[in-house]
Amino acid sequence: MLTGEIVQVAFAAIITNKLRSFLTMLGIVIGVAAVITMVALGTGAQRAVEEQIQALGTDLLSIYAGQSFRRGVARDNRVSLTTDDAEALRRGGYALKAVVPELSRNQQVKYGNRNINVSVVGSTADYPEVNHYEIESGEMFTHGDDNSRRRVAVLGYGVPQMLDVNGAAMIGQQISIRGIPFEIVGIFAEKGSEGFSNRDEQILVPLKTGQFRVFGTDRLRSINVQVVDPDSMTVAMIGIERVLRREHGIAPGAANDFNIRNRAEFLSTAQETTQTFTFLLAGIAAVSLLVGGIGIMNIMLVSVTERTREIGVRKALGATRHNIMLQFLVEAVTLCMLGGVVGILLGSAGAVALARLQGWPTAVSLQAVAMAFVFSATVGIFFGLWPARRASTLDPIEALRHE
Repeated sequence: MLTGEIVQVAFAAIITNKLRSFLTMLGIVIGVAAVITMVALGTGAQRAVEEQIQALGTDLLSIYAGQSFRRGVARDNRVSLTTDDAEALRRGGYALKAVVPELSRNQQVKYGNRNINVSVVGSTADYPEVNHYEIESGEMFTHGDDNSRRRVAVLGYGVPQMLDVNGAAMIGQQISIRGIPFEIVGIFAEKGSEGFSNRDEQILVPLKTGQFRVFGTDRLRSINVQVVDPDSMTVAMIGIERVLRREHGIAPGAANDFNIRNRAEFLSTAQETTQTFTFLLAGIAAVSLLVGGIGIMNIMLVSVTERTREIGVRKALGATRHNIMLQFLVEAVTLCMLGGVVGILLGSAGAVALARLQGWPTAVSLQAVAMAFVFSATVGIFFGLWPARRASTLDPIEALRHE
């Protein structure tokens, strides 16, 4: 038998038993669709995390207060970062492009007859550039506003929505923070949440205004430092540690009473986590592919038994063991590949539906599609090989006697 004739006979057998062929493919369809959808969810989540971290900035170092230690034992009192620490970093830090201290506390805010409780942040005019914010309406306050302790404020994107007011219409209006009137000079563009906090639901005021008029303290929540370039991270961290240890009077060999966090490390950790999550989802979905392959092997074994007499006739007419084996192997691989194509289409449609209906981040990659298609063909070869070999080893005389 010629190869073309063998393939034709295999396709004819599939078409003759349409319902059985469909049910046989169903396991592969479900398996491939599940793999494509799960990998799309994992890939989408990974890209969303990467975009979020990139938006926060990978050239930033964040400094937070820690605990003081004595002879390796943490003391009860917690050390604070102050505005003096930020000034010392500006004067003596290495490879630092900008130093942005932050004061922060939730305050009662009133606009007209509406009241909300929202985070009020005191910082410098470099805050938007360092933290990658953009002004949507109005303008940012200046260093002169900070030095003169002007009562001006820039609202986060979500604050006008919390007040149920049009943001652009609030420019130039008065807003009351803890009973103190502030002029609204700008509205930030949408930023999104960071961890458990929403950076759009905050109000930014000049650092010295916040220090002397709102908070009444110089104790900072954090200090964000922008380095000259990402390659200077190590040098910058060494310089920051040196300056702060000197400012806090920490003895040589004693532990730091502050923490320095590199946001680029957040990106690396997040990528590893989401990649593991993607592999886990794909592995779970791949189990259904294995079940589908077992189903195909089962059906092909039944098919060999049903078509024993047909096999005997073909062998009597000159078909070789290779011809018979190739015929049944083509049937199994065809069923798997057809199931793979349908599964890829259904999985891609499912990923798109989840993105549109549920708002989940999904991304169907060509690599995942190619991998699913190749894997489905491999399943066909692996699970179709035994039934095909069994069919090829049948004795023609015994096969012709089979009823």
